[in-house]
Amino acid sequence: MGRNSVDKLKIWYDPEGDYLEIAFSKKSGEFRSTSSKNVMLKVDSFGQMIGFAIMNLSQVELTPMEIELPLDELKSLLKQYGVLTEV
Repeated sequence: MGRNSVDKLKIWYDPEGDYLEIAFSKKSGEFRSTSSKNVMLKVDSFGQMIGFAIMNLSQVELTPMEIELPLDELKSLLKQYGVLTEV
């Protein structure tokens, strides 16, 4: 998939709800739990990751947070957006 065929990256923060959402696609999807109580993974109808959300962002510990995300899909998306040059 070429760079021009990728949906725009959407980053949205609601300060009142203390909610951050990052979407890689405009596709509709559903949120699924992850190993972190504050992070939800958004997937499309095929189970492909299309974004994620972090709830209670200001309360998230400053230490590195470990969550389980499909790493191969995330690397591929970052490459499509030009963030990574090699996958």
